[in-house]
Amino acid sequence: MRKLVYFVASTIDGFIAAPDGSWDFFVLEDDVPAFMREHYPETLPTHVRAAMGVDAPNRVFDTVLMGRGTYQPGAAAGFTNPYAHLRQIIFSRSMTTSPDPAVEVVAGDPRAFVAKLKEEPGRDIWLCGGGSLAGELMPLVDELIIKLNPVVAGAGVPLTATGFDPHGFTLTGTTPLPSGVVVLSYRAGR
Repeated sequence: MRKLVYFVASTIDGFIAAPDGSWDFFVLEDDVPAFMREHYPETLPTHVRAAMGVDAPNRVFDTVLMGRGTYQPGAAAGFTNPYAHLRQIIFSRSMTTSPDPAVEVVAGDPRAFVAKLKEEPGRDIWLCGGGSLAGELMPLVDELIIKLNPVVAGAGVPLTATGFDPHGFTLTGTTPLPSGVVVLSYRAGR
């Protein structure tokens, strides 16, 4: 069965974006995209892959899941097909049509949809964000990979936007980068 992997950047205090959805306060030094290029090249948007020397086939993921709030800023900037090298699925109750034929919009129950998606053949599934979608899908998350940034935001979009609903994870790896970002890897369960 395919794994659902929540791979996301976070602040020390658990926010994945500012209150307005922006994320330009995260560390953007060369070591972070270099780590992504080496270990998770699929997570680099299509429009930057060639400039970053990524031309290999997908290794880890073949599908990306996003909430509307994660998708919308890129779409507003003209990137309506941000991960053309992946199957792109946007979960939204307010978007009725996709702005791009390569992007699938799902209005129904994310858990039921992703449970079926995990049973399909293919590579792992990347949960890109946002916090509300991650909260809804947390019972299905098999791995959690957090690029923990040396920033305290104080407020913003939380890693998961749910009520109190603990889910245990076991630490499987830590990769400190020179910029101060630490990549933390967990698997579901204790």
